Amino acid sequence: MKVPYIHLGQQHEPIKQEILKSVEALLDNGNYILGEEVSTFEKRFAALCQTKYALGIGNGTDTMILSMRALGIGAGDEVITAPNSYLASASSIALTGATPVFADVREDYNIDPAQIEKAITKKTKAIIPVHLTGRPADLDAIMTIATKHNLHVIEDCAQAVGARYKNKSVGSFGITGSFSLHPLKNLGACGDGGVITTNDEKLFSYLSKARTHGHSSRDEVDFWSFNSRLDNLQAAILNIKFNSLEKWNNRRREIAERYWKGLHQLPMYVPKDKEYEHAVYHTFIIQTDKRDALMTYLREQGVDTKIHYPVPIHLQKAAAYLGYKKGDFPVTEKQCETILSLPVFPQLDNEQVDYVIEKINSFYKK
Repeated sequence: MKVPYIHLGQQHEPIKQEILKSVEALLDNGNYILGEEVSTFEKRFAALCQTKYALGIGNGTDTMILSMRALGIGAGDEVITAPNSYLASASSIALTGATPVFADVREDYNIDPAQIEKAITKKTKAIIPVHLTGRPADLDAIMTIATKHNLHVIEDCAQAVGARYKNKSVGSFGITGSFSLHPLKNLGACGDGGVITTNDEKLFSYLSKARTHGHSSRDEVDFWSFNSRLDNLQAAILNIKFNSLEKWNNRRREIAERYWKGLHQLPMYVPKDKEYEHAVYHTFIIQTDKRDALMTYLREQGVDTKIHYPVPIHLQKAAAYLGYKKGDFPVTEKQCETILSLPVFPQLDNEQVDYVIEKINSFYKK
């Protein structure tokens, strides 16, 4: 049996004609930039995240850069985040002129609040917790620390659209929430896209201008800024896919539960969200000391897997100027040697999931 890691064609097959019809209508009316489809999508996204506002942005990285710029974060400031995320969590900080500061993570891949507090200095302006794998970070503890030290919280929700912590949506805890709409995400465009959520009216007003050069009107600019808008064409596609998001996320949770039941007895870490967490499993990542051998074995059996991510951010060449070294974040570094992402996309059938479980069990029996 072949089990791919992802198959976007399968996702689009049942909605392809609806998407093509919507795209054709936009091609005919020529309404490409910040149109009605974007406005509709923003309202739906804000409702999903339980926030007053949502703004469509060009990509997920820009959502964090614009959020920090809106908060006045820049040269001379420090922002704390996790070293095990995708590099954009840290690069967005660096691209504002601020300094990324890392804090190690827990077994569940999310930033450790105890390590956050140790990393705070007089220069610290914000915390960017990453809801990695689609599982909420420990938001109660993080928000308590932020309040204590008068820090902003910018949630990196790139992998966590639809996730909830104690029945409250991620993206509604911090001053802003940053979401990616990359094609591989749980709600993905057919290209790049992102969303900023916020309850702050002043920030919303600033960001509405900041995503489009700083324009306050067609002919007036209040400040210099980026051109980073969600395309109306992508919003039209996303509005169609939005209708399936809950079903797709629930299927991811079903697959995750099936994996847990079939694998948790083995000598490995198998993720399972707590009763107050509603994870959406953008990735399903196990940890095993036999990672490389298992990955090779599964490939031979027709099962595609990935590693998210094999090199932590603090050991990347781009981060060398920060002065970190191997051994600074032992949990993250150990995980980079043991993590393995199993297929978890919603279009997998139970036969495929059971096949993956069977092959992992047979590997350990050997």
